[in-house]
Amino acid sequence: MEIQKELSMVKQKQMLAEQFMELSQVRETGRKVCYTFVPGNLTELIYAFDMLPVYPEINSLQSGMRKKSEEYIREAEDIGYSEDVCSYVKCDIGMMLQGNIGPTGQQLPPPDLLLLSYTGCFVFMKWFENLKHLYPNTEIAMLHIPYQEAGKIEPSAVKYVVDQLKTEVIPKFEKVSGQKFDIDRLAEKLKLSAKAEELLVDIFDSARHRPSPIDAYFGGVYYIGPIFTAFRGSEDCVDYYKELKSEVDYRVAHKLGPITPDGYMEKERFRLVVEGPPNWTHFREFWKLFYGLGAVFVSSTYTRVGGVYDDGFRHSPDSPLESLAVYCMGCYTNRNLPQRIDLMERCLKRYQADGLLVNSIKSCNSFSAGQLVMMRDLEERLAIPVGFIETDLVDPRYYSFSNIKNRLDSFFQMLEQRQTIRVSDDTLSDDVVV
Repeated sequence: MEIQKELSMVKQKQMLAEQFMELSQVRETGRKVCYTFVPGNLTELIYAFDMLPVYPEINSLQSGMRKKSEEYIREAEDIGYSEDVCSYVKCDIGMMLQGNIGPTGQQLPPPDLLLLSYTGCFVFMKWFENLKHLYPNTEIAMLHIPYQEAGKIEPSAVKYVVDQLKTEVIPKFEKVSGQKFDIDRLAEKLKLSAKAEELLVDIFDSARHRPSPIDAYFGGVYYIGPIFTAFRGSEDCVDYYKELKSEVDYRVAHKLGPITPDGYMEKERFRLVVEGPPNWTHFREFWKLFYGLGAVFVSSTYTRVGGVYDDGFRHSPDSPLESLAVYCMGCYTNRNLPQRIDLMERCLKRYQADGLLVNSIKSCNSFSAGQLVMMRDLEERLAIPVGFIETDLVDPRYYSFSNIKNRLDSFFQMLEQRQTIRVSDDTLSDDVVV
C-alpha cells in the first residue's frame, strides 16, 4: 500500500530523484563526490565546493525499506563480517560489492573524498576504514568531534574543531575539488540552513496540539530527510519546509491528526515519546502497530540524530566555521546520558506524553548503550509508564513481530490503566497543550 502523499512528500521525492540523477552523471559533469555521515554532516561545506554528498547510512536504510538489506548483509558476512557488526555497515558494504546500485536503480559513483566526522559513533571510523580499502585511491579527511563530557560545549572544544576544519578538512576539499575555499559562499548556505531549521522546529512543536497533527517518529523520518542529508543550505530545502509547515498548519486548524499509510489517524488515544531509531525492514507494519491503536509519537530522539535545534541552535552565517563546529558537537549521539535524559524529560513534559517507549537496536551501540538506565531514570522522575522493545536497523532476522506485539500489548495495558484525564478541547482557547 502506498502512503498517502501530500505536496511536501511529492516535492521531497522530486528532490531526491534530481540528486541521484546528478550523482549518476558525474562522469559527464566532472563534479566530485563526497561520502559522509548524517550526524554532524558538513553539507553546506560540501556544496560550497560544488561537490555532491552521498550518505552510506541513508543508502542502507533505503535498502532496508526496499527489502534488499538481508541480501547485502549476507554478502558482507560471507566475506568475514561478524553478525554483531552494525547492520548499516554490512548492508552498505554488501551493496557496494553488488555494484553500488542506489535506491533509484542508478549506480552510485565512487567517492572522491571520504569525510568522516566522528559524532558519537565509534563504528563510523571502522566503517570508513573499510571503505578506504574498497576505494584505495580516495582522499580521506578525519574530523574528530569531542564529546560534551561536562554536559556543555566548551570554547576550547570549538577551537579544536575549527582548527581541524582549517588544517585538515578544507585543504582536502580544495585538493579534491580544485577550488579555493570561499567563506562568503559558505555563509550564504548557512543563512538558508537557519531558515529551514526554524521552520523544522515549528513543525515538530506543533505536536503540542490535540490531536497532534504530526507523528514525530514515523512521520518525522520523512520530515528530517532534506535537512539532515543532501539539501540543507539550499533554497529547495527552505521551500520544502515552508510547504510542510503549511500542511501541518492546515491540520492544526482543522483538528486533524497525522497522516498514516491508511490516511488521517482518526482518534488520538495515547501520546508517546520514543527513544531509538525505527526498524526499516518492516517500517509500515511497525508503524501500524501504533496508529492502529490510536498511538501517536509526539517526540522522538531519533529525529535529533542529525542535529538538535530545540535548545536554540541555528547555523550562523556570522561565524561559519564556529557554527559548523557547534552543530557537530550538539548532535544527539554526541551528548552524554544525563543530557539525553534531560532532553527526553523536557519532551515528555512539553508535549504531555502519556508514556515513554524505548526501541533498542541490536547492532547500534551509539543509541542502545545506556537506554535501560535512561528509561528507569525517567520512570522514577515522572512516574510514567515505560515500554521496551527490541528490533534492528536493517537486518530482518532480528525483527520478531510476535515478540514486539506481546511487549507492546503489556505497555498499552499500562497506558490504559494509568492514562490521565485530559482537559477537554473546549477548555483550551487555542487547542494547545499547556
